[in-house]
Amino acid sequence: MTRDLLGRHRAVLPEWLALYYDDPLEITHGEGRHVWDAAGNKYLDFFGGILTTMTAHALPEVTKAVSEQAGRIIHSSTLYLNRPMVELAERIAHVSGIPDARVFFTTSGTEANDTALLLATAYRRSNTILAMRNSYHGRSFSSVGITGNSGWSPTSLSPLQTLYVHGGVRTRGPYADLDDRDFIAACVDDLRDLLGHTRAPAALIAEPIQGVGGFTSPPDGLYAAFREVLRERDILWIADEVQTGWGRTGDHFWGWQAHAKNGPPDIVTFAKGIGNGMSVGGVVARAEIMNCLDANSISTFGGTQITMAAALANLNHALEHDLQGNARRVGGLLLERLRAVAAQVPHVREVRGRGLMLGIELTRPGTDEAAPEAAATVLEEARAGGLLIGKGGGHNTSALRVAPPMSLTVAEAEEGAAILERALRSI
Repeated sequence: MTRDLLGRHRAVLPEWLALYYDDPLEITHGEGRHVWDAAGNKYLDFFGGILTTMTAHALPEVTKAVSEQAGRIIHSSTLYLNRPMVELAERIAHVSGIPDARVFFTTSGTEANDTALLLATAYRRSNTILAMRNSYHGRSFSSVGITGNSGWSPTSLSPLQTLYVHGGVRTRGPYADLDDRDFIAACVDDLRDLLGHTRAPAALIAEPIQGVGGFTSPPDGLYAAFREVLRERDILWIADEVQTGWGRTGDHFWGWQAHAKNGPPDIVTFAKGIGNGMSVGGVVARAEIMNCLDANSISTFGGTQITMAAALANLNHALEHDLQGNARRVGGLLLERLRAVAAQVPHVREVRGRGLMLGIELTRPGTDEAAPEAAATVLEEARAGGLLIGKGGGHNTSALRVAPPMSLTVAEAEEGAAILERALRSI
C-alpha cells in the first residue's frame, strides 16, 4: 500500500517536494509522543512534524476544542467578528512582551514572515532587509529572497534588497575562534560597517535559533547588541519565532528573551507549535507598526474559528502544564546524554541547542567537512530503531535535528537517546 501511495505521490506532486527515507513513511495516527505507520510500526517522535506537534499527538484538549468548534462553525473569514480569534489574540498579546501589541493571524510561518516584511517595509519606506547568514524564513517569493541558506533558495530574484549579517552560527565563519564577548563585538563592528555602505534598511529579521540551518545560534546577547546599532538608525528588529516560540527553548518563553537587554523586538512572527498541527501562524507588533498599512487587507483563512479554537486550547495546555519548564528539565538531561554519546563518535563535531531544540552536527572525522551521507545513515538507522528525527544544515554543514513534543518524559528521552546512540555508532 505504501509503495502504491509513493508512486501516486510521484505522479502528481512536484519532484522538489522532499520525502525522508529511502523507503518513505506514511504516518497514519499518533498519541502522546508516538506515531504509527501504515504497516503498524510504532515510532517515538523526536521531530513533531517539523516542530509543529508542540504538546502531544491527539492531545485531548485540542481534539475536543476542534470537535466542538466544528459542530458550530468552521470558518467565516475576518470580515466578521470572531470570538476565538479575539480570545487567542488577547492571550498572545499578553505573553508577547511587546507593549501595546496587535496580533494578525495567518496560516503559516511563511505567510507570517511575509506579513512582517510587508509591515516593516511599509513602515520604514525601504525595501532593504538585513538577514542572517544560514537563515531560513519560508517558501514564498519574498521569504526565499531573504533566506541565507542556498539549499532552500531556488531563485535569486526578489522584491527585496537583502544584506546578510554575521553572527547566526557560533562555531563556523571568520569569528568562530573568538570568545563570546569578542565574537559579539566583531559581529557588531561588521554590522556597523555594513550599514555605512547602504541606505538605512527597513529591518533586521533573525531566528534566535536557526531551525533549518541546523539549530545553530549566536551567544546570548548578540541581538541585544545589534539592537543598539539598529535603534541609532530607526531600523526595526523582527524576531522569527516560528520554531523557537512558546517555551521550546526551555530557558525562555520566546527565543528573543536570550537577547532582551535592550527590550523586545518590534515585530515577532510565530507559527508551527501554537496550532499543534493545525495551520496557524501570525505576527505580533506594536500598534503603530501593525496599523501603518494604508490599504485594505483581510485574511481569508488566517484566524478561522476552528484553528483558533485549537490554538487557544493548545496554548492554555502548554501554560497550565508548564511545558516550558519540562522542556528545560528534560531537554537538559537529553542534551547531556547526547553529548556523552557524541564524545565517543568521531563523526560528531558538536551537540548544541537548548530545551527541546537540539542539533547534532556531523562531519567527516578529523575535518570540518560536512558529512551528509552520515546524516542520512543515522536518519535511516534511527527509524529502524523506532525513532523519528530530522536533519538540516547550511553552507557546508550537515546536522541532525531533535525536537520532540514538549511533554516528553524522562523515560522517553532516555529511550530516544539510546536509539540515537546506536544509530550514531552505526556510521
